[in-house]
Amino acid sequence: MQSRFQSDRRLTVRMGVTLFLLGLLYVAFVAALIVLLKSWVLVVVIAAAFLVAQYWFSDRIALFAMHGRVVEREEYPELHAVIDRLCAMADMPKPVVAVSSMDMPNAFATGRNPDHAVVCVTTGLLRRLEPAELEGVLAHELSHVAHKDVAVITIASFLGVIAGLIVRFAFYSELFGRGRKDQNTLAVFAAVMAVSAAVYAISFLLIRALSRYRELAADRAAALLTGRPSALASALTKVSGDIARIPSEDLRTAQAFNAFYFTPALGSEPGISRLFSTHPSLEQRLDQLGRISAELGEAAAPGKAG
Repeated sequence: MQSRFQSDRRLTVRMGVTLFLLGLLYVAFVAALIVLLKSWVLVVVIAAAFLVAQYWFSDRIALFAMHGRVVEREEYPELHAVIDRLCAMADMPKPVVAVSSMDMPNAFATGRNPDHAVVCVTTGLLRRLEPAELEGVLAHELSHVAHKDVAVITIASFLGVIAGLIVRFAFYSELFGRGRKDQNTLAVFAAVMAVSAAVYAISFLLIRALSRYRELAADRAAALLTGRPSALASALTKVSGDIARIPSEDLRTAQAFNAFYFTPALGSEPGISRLFSTHPSLEQRLDQLGRISAELGEAAAPGKAG
């Protein structure tokens, strides 16, 4: 079912290209591991198991990691009311509603499709935002579900996760198993680490390029659906400023899920991490919302005059 969120052809093309390139990379990665480990059954079974687990249980994994829980209407009536209204406006299925007990102000959406999606907000976000600002943030998250880019990011991140796990496994296996391996085994381990590291680096860059664009697309779609880009801009400014004041050690757990967040969990001095951010800069997002606000104002002007 097509929602009323404005479609974004450039986002669709970028998602297709990213999945195609990652698919090629995935095939090459599996082939390299089969050659190096000489056990195609082991490689294929492990890779398939991880892919199925990440695709089917991504929502539960994310909620567990971020201390989120599903909440019913009786517990959070205002939150449910906003999501009900936005889903009616967008003509899309209502996702499962969840709340995380974290003080960090943020929100995220996850799930494999619009019929199996979860939108989660933190108590820190609910406490800080005005109703119009909260509506903008929730519209942003719902647009991710409607555009299906949540599922694409979930699948796309799978390859990087596997490569990263293999690098860690190989590293610790070499570190703690030193002296018990022959030269051939060490050469295979070194080759596996090199291939996995290369795959991780390439998938890392591809995912971040897609993620930055999809955040701009979600901001745009949310602003157009609600008709209040200024409220979304206000929420962005408020949330970004408050996150920057949270101690870095409190953000470390959250940073693994930055690609899914409304605003990345970066400390007050993110440094070079900005270059590899999953999100465009706050300035870029505010500039786009400012342009949309001007366009909506211009569109409304003739109607008022008439």
